[in-house]
Amino acid sequence: MKRFHIHVGVKDLNHSIQFYSTLFGQRPEKVKDDYAKWMLEDPRVNFAISTRSGKEGVDHLGMQVDESNELIEILERLKKADLGVFDEGSTTCCYAESSKAWVKDPAGIAWETYHTMADAETFNGKPQTEVKATASACCPPKTTTKTSCC
Repeated sequence: MKRFHIHVGVKDLNHSIQFYSTLFGQRPEKVKDDYAKWMLEDPRVNFAISTRSGKEGVDHLGMQVDESNELIEILERLKKADLGVFDEGSTTCCYAESSKAWVKDPAGIAWETYHTMADAETFNGKPQTEVKATASACCPPKTTTKTSCC
């Protein structure tokens, strides 16, 4: 089963957590110093916020899958359409270990497709002391031919 993903850059994490908790009628499932995530069932959405994007508003969109075969299916469709997919493979990002790929839509919006395997203690595999406050909210590759994020 697939879950729509939205990642929003925010200025004030605590104020935003209060707002979205009221909007969704529930507290976030995961909260870190710079990040919060709600796993909503109605609608089925993985909604994340962080102070890392360097700007406020939608940072990127995505599709989270429950099974690795679903990720393979999506990647094959995107590759067949020659949409400039960057298959990142296994990575640590947003306090999770995932397998993912990136593509940009015609408007330039970054989309990630990913399968999460486990929680992680770090945002992007690096100790918090090594991560700049303005680092990207998502963890896309630094260089790609047709894709990047943020």
